[in-house]
Amino acid sequence: MKIAFAGFFAIRLADLVRAHLSIPCEVTEGDEAAILPSLADADVLVSMGFTRPMAEAGPRLRLVQVPGAGLDRIDRGVMRPGMRLANAYGHEAGIAEYIMGAMLALTRSFGRLDASLRKGRWDSQWAIGTPMPPPSPELAGKTLGILGFGHIGEALARRAAAFDMQVCAVRRQAQADVPAGVSFIGGPERLDDVLRQSDYLAVTLSLSPDTRNLLDDRRLGLMKPSAYLVNVARAEIVDEVALYRALSGGKLAGAALDVWYRYPTTPEPTLPATQPFHELGNVILTPHVSGWTEGMLDARARVIAGNIERTARGEPPVNEIDPR
Repeated sequence: MKIAFAGFFAIRLADLVRAHLSIPCEVTEGDEAAILPSLADADVLVSMGFTRPMAEAGPRLRLVQVPGAGLDRIDRGVMRPGMRLANAYGHEAGIAEYIMGAMLALTRSFGRLDASLRKGRWDSQWAIGTPMPPPSPELAGKTLGILGFGHIGEALARRAAAFDMQVCAVRRQAQADVPAGVSFIGGPERLDDVLRQSDYLAVTLSLSPDTRNLLDDRRLGLMKPSAYLVNVARAEIVDEVALYRALSGGKLAGAALDVWYRYPTTPEPTLPATQPFHELGNVILTPHVSGWTEGMLDARARVIAGNIERTARGEPPVNEIDPR
């Protein structure tokens, strides 16, 4: 078995995958362009992207294994009959914890309070000679709306219930049997209802033609001015200009953004958007790390190694995706 790891994310998993393999495999690594010559006799490609040049360069490929959940860079139209496609999860616990932490940090203004106290300024009831600040809200009793109720949404709902939050959700198809602590899981027709009700909105949808710019000026305008948005899915689900206008114009109280409209292509410093989100004090910016945890890396390495071994035995992979 020859396994090709293409792209920086896949390459970073290569050693962990090797550690879980129980069969001998030849492993090659490279970026998505440099890997092409190595695909001529490869059986499995581990990559976040799959393109026509990859398909043409890999006539023996039996499995395209995405080392993450997102399939937006996979060109399914170039997959040959008999070629299998699978993705990997294991990130749901880490991302759900990130969202809970982000909601707490936004609500309690941890960043602002930390910066003030480092300068000796007490923005609290303990300050002398200044009015007491308003007390912080609590998560308990607030409504969390979840857009996308898959692995992440389910993990998040359980944690939100432990904080005594009310939870409602939207997914591609409504779900009649809802977990404890969830008010409803509606189809796309309930989206506007969820936006209106939410004190916090977590975006965990996959990117598709139907979800690109799903949250535009109109839909963001349905949200409470006191609401917070947390995006851990794909930036393009939320219209960039509309989001900046809402956050800078007081139409949203704040946001935690872990996915972006622009990513580095060189080692030089790279701002993550065309709009100046970095100038806004009501936004937490993180560089797509919500799922980057020890548990995620180990879980994905185990799934990828297992799927390589299943491919060697002629068995279907775990998390198989219809390539059509």
